[in-house]
Amino acid sequence: MTLRRVAGILIGGFIAGWLHMGVSVWAQDFPIRAVRVVLPFAPGGGTDILARAWGQRMQELTGQSFVVDNRAGAGGNIGAELVARSANDGYTVLFTTSAIAANVSLYPKSTFDPRKDLIAVTQIGSAPSLLTVHPSVPVKKVPDLVALSKATRGGLNFGSNGVGTSSHLVGIMFQQVTGAKMTHIAYKGAAPAINAVMSGETEIAFPGVNSAAPFLRLGKIRGIAVSTKQPSSALPQVPTLDSFYPGFDNANWFVLFVPTATPAFIVARFYNETVKSLQHPEMKKFMAREGADVVGSSPAEANQFFINEVNKLGAIIKIAGIKAE
Repeated sequence: MTLRRVAGILIGGFIAGWLHMGVSVWAQDFPIRAVRVVLPFAPGGGTDILARAWGQRMQELTGQSFVVDNRAGAGGNIGAELVARSANDGYTVLFTTSAIAANVSLYPKSTFDPRKDLIAVTQIGSAPSLLTVHPSVPVKKVPDLVALSKATRGGLNFGSNGVGTSSHLVGIMFQQVTGAKMTHIAYKGAAPAINAVMSGETEIAFPGVNSAAPFLRLGKIRGIAVSTKQPSSALPQVPTLDSFYPGFDNANWFVLFVPTATPAFIVARFYNETVKSLQHPEMKKFMAREGADVVGSSPAEANQFFINEVNKLGAIIKIAGIKAE
């Protein structure tokens, strides 16, 4: 081996070691200032509360502020695009829900594509929808509800939080899988939708477990099944739709995104610290209270999950011909 070759190897090794050390130092130092957490929904909702709880844990772990910035509009697209167009430096992140997957099909003319312009850091949690009925509906099992809908002239009414929301899409998926005869009625938010089923204005609704729980305890609605394959940790006694219709799986989930081309060490730092935050007793307690199960998937798993959800929800939307309002 020539002296030049030996020198080259030594210099190359030194540079590689320096770069590795530099990345490690950067990873330890990040963040060195406040992080902007864009929440693409209005303040006060369950996702807003969860994002702030996560931000508090992250502040404790990193020593820097995580400031929630509510940017509602276009079903979550306004806030998502803001992050997609932000610098790839890790100081602007997106805390969002399954709406971002549905929006790919609901807003086909959008000026950005989250599959290309954003990368998922981790799936923070997942919360099932609950198939609920007004107490006067004379059924206790899902197949009986489907049969009743077919036997009722005009079918049964189901209410949602609005066109394209998770509570709407899970209802449409339910129709497509079971053949239930239902008419969709869109309300402006979760509160009026659940009020409608409590009053008997609609017979069926698919609220989140956390929204439904207080009214279940009061007997104002009845829960028949949860929408996920796994039972809900908040309502373990309620059967899953999968137990009646194998393969049925639909949830409202929470994922952290950053702009594409964000350095890998920043993504890793967010992932590692988020996983730690999810193990905090207060965070676990909060998630359980909200009816959500902790996930904490890796970036690779979270990105594959996101693509799968885009495809699944896209198929539901296409078959039903749903258009964003």
